[in-house]
Amino acid sequence: MSSDVEGRFHIVDVSSITSRPQRATLLTADGVRIEAVYEPCTRGVTDTAVVLAHGFTGSADRPAVRRAAEALAEHAAVVTFSFRGHGRSGGRSTVGDREVLDLTAAVCWARKLGHARVATVGFSMGGSIVLRHAALERDTGGHTDAVAAVSAPARWYYRGTPSMRRVHWVITRPMGRLVGRYGLRTRIHHQDWDPVPLSPVEAVPLIAPTPLLVVHGDRDPYFPVDHPRMLAEAGACELWLERGMGHAENAAGEELLHRLGDWLTRR
Repeated sequence: MSSDVEGRFHIVDVSSITSRPQRATLLTADGVRIEAVYEPCTRGVTDTAVVLAHGFTGSADRPAVRRAAEALAEHAAVVTFSFRGHGRSGGRSTVGDREVLDLTAAVCWARKLGHARVATVGFSMGGSIVLRHAALERDTGGHTDAVAAVSAPARWYYRGTPSMRRVHWVITRPMGRLVGRYGLRTRIHHQDWDPVPLSPVEAVPLIAPTPLLVVHGDRDPYFPVDHPRMLAEAGACELWLERGMGHAENAAGEELLHRLGDWLTRR
């Protein structure tokens, strides 16, 4: 795996904006086809679009992602997509490395559709990716104007909880990758990272002056609260520690989603 993110992206099968959701296939800079969905704001025309990055084993059509998109669409237009190796997208998951290219393609599509302002929100693996994207794409056409990371890890290779030890088994073992493909509908790359990509905590200091929000539940079974605190200490950001919340989009309640939508559209 490589963390090289140079190059341009291409878009194919892009539909014009209507009042209904539009589906497209995006082509990333390294040639991976990514399924994406555009949903106009349900409360009128807006110049802001929110690009939603799902967690590991998620996809654009998973119920928790659709629920989050519907809530955010009350505040802005929303682009959802499936990372490589997930859903109907091509390629294989690199679990946070080259997925930055997928997010860049989605952000650029939102701008191509006429949105002057684009914000990103990511959950779990998607949270680590929006942080890295905000740092790496800060001065390009694929940049974000505000970023929120929900339930994101601060550092790589964390195995301190039973949940994360299971995730690492799925990612690193041949049998685990079979379970990922056929049980979790996620195709995982068999190669190790080479080189190891910029970590989320290393990315945070590079994001300013872009507004940054870190959100984390105090009952997260994957990443304990030292992860969001480490991210908050690494650079300028706002931190929300949510009482009673578990992990990622599955645990994000309606009230939190609407607070996120308000934050993303007002920063």
